[in-house]
Amino acid sequence: MRRSTRRLVAPSKCWRWLGYSALRNLGLVGLSLAGVTASLSAAADGAEIKARLKWLSSAASLPAEDVLRRQDGTPAYDHSGSLRVLARAEAEPPGDGEGQLRFSVDYSLAWLSGDSFTFANALQQTLEQVPTEDATRLLNLTWVIDDGRRHRALHRLDRFAVEYRRPNLAITLGRQVVSWGSGRVFQPMDLFNPFAPTTIDRDYKPGDDIALVERRFGNQDMQFLYVARRDRGGDVEDDVASYALKWHGLFGGHEVEAVAARHYADDFLGLTLRMPLGPTVFRTDVTGTRLDGDDTWRVSGIANVDLAFDLFGRSAFAFLEYFHNGFGVSELPASQGDLPSPLLARLGRGELFNMQRDYLAFGASLQWHPLWTQSLTVISNLNDGSSLLQTSVNYEPSDFTRMQAGFTTALGSAGKEFGGAPVAPGVTSGGGTRGFLRFVYFR
Repeated sequence: MRRSTRRLVAPSKCWRWLGYSALRNLGLVGLSLAGVTASLSAAADGAEIKARLKWLSSAASLPAEDVLRRQDGTPAYDHSGSLRVLARAEAEPPGDGEGQLRFSVDYSLAWLSGDSFTFANALQQTLEQVPTEDATRLLNLTWVIDDGRRHRALHRLDRFAVEYRRPNLAITLGRQVVSWGSGRVFQPMDLFNPFAPTTIDRDYKPGDDIALVERRFGNQDMQFLYVARRDRGGDVEDDVASYALKWHGLFGGHEVEAVAARHYADDFLGLTLRMPLGPTVFRTDVTGTRLDGDDTWRVSGIANVDLAFDLFGRSAFAFLEYFHNGFGVSELPASQGDLPSPLLARLGRGELFNMQRDYLAFGASLQWHPLWTQSLTVISNLNDGSSLLQTSVNYEPSDFTRMQAGFTTALGSAGKEFGGAPVAPGVTSGGGTRGFLRFVYFR
C-alpha cells in the first residue's frame, strides 16, 4: 500500500534550511561571488551581471514492474528549482594593444526533491541534468547545503574561467563548456557532458575544468583541449583525463571537422560533415573508439537532415536523425549488470543514454502564434521496436519569461528499452508517462 505520509517534511528539516550551517555556506559563496564580481567590475572596462530563475515539476505514472513504483508507488512526483547568477567582464591587459581578457563566473543555487531523486540513472526519462557533485572534476566547486534521502540543496560555480583573446588566438582556462558534433537528439561526437535525448532544460550545459587553446587560420581553425579529472580515489590521473585536437574548415557551403582524442585511456577519432542538400541541411558525425588494451574499433555515428518551412503561414521546422551506437547490444539482458562494461562505463559517466544499437528520431515544431510554439520528438529503437514520444507547448509572455508544459510517454512493453528496461529479473526502470511543467525567468 502506498504510504500517505511519505511526502510530509518534518519541521526540523525546514529549520535546517535556515540553520547556521546553510547560512554560513551561502554567505561564504555569496561574499566570494560578490568579491569576484566587484573586482572584475573595478578592473574591467565593463561588467555585466544577469540572473535566471527556474522551476520544474513533474509527475510520472509508472509501470507495474518499475523499481521506483515497487519502492514508493505511483504516481511519482519530482520538483527542482534553481537560481543562476551570471557575471561577465572584459579588460585589456597592460601593454597589449590587441589582446583582451574575458572573465566568466556563473553561480548556481539549486534544490532538488522528489520520489525518483535516489533512483536517477541513465535508464530513466531525464528532463534536466543538474550536477550535484564534483567528485571526478579537478576542482571541487560544489557545496552541499542540505542532503537527505529525497532531497538535496546545493550551490556551485558552474562557470569559473578566464580567457585571453587575440585576433587569431584564444586561450581559456577554468570551468567552461565545450560542445562538439552535429546531433540533434544523439551526440556521439560530444564527449563532454552531452544532453540526454529527453532533456528539456538545455539552456546551460554543465561545465568541466578545461584548458582550451583555439587558433584560426583564414577559413580554418583548430582547437586543443585538456580536461583534467580525478579518479575514484580523488587523485588526478591521466587515465581519466581527456586530450583532444579538433580541426574545422569551410569549403564553399560545406563544413568539415576532424577530431583526434585520448579519452579515459581510449583512442577516439571523429569526422563531421555539414552541407546543404537542396532546401535542407545534411549533417553527419562518424566516430571510432579503440578501447585501452583492445585493437577493436567501436564505430558510432549520426546522420540527420532538417528543413525550415512555412506551414499555413506559420513558421515550422522538422528533422530526421539516425543513430548507430557502436557500444550497444542487439538484445537487452535480463539484468542491467550484464551489459558490456564499456557500455556501462559510458552510461555511468553520462556520455551515452541508450543501450542498443540503432535508433531513428523524428522531430518537428510549429509556431502557432508569436507567443506559442509546440514541439514534438519521437525516438524509435529499431532493434526492439519500442518508442518514446515527447511533446511540449512553449509560451513566452514577455522577453524575460518562458513557460513550458508537456509530457513524455513510452510506447513499448516491459522488457523493451523504452517500455521499461530490465534492471534485474522481473524489475524494470523507465517507461510509463511523465508530465512536466517548467517556468523560467531571466533578466
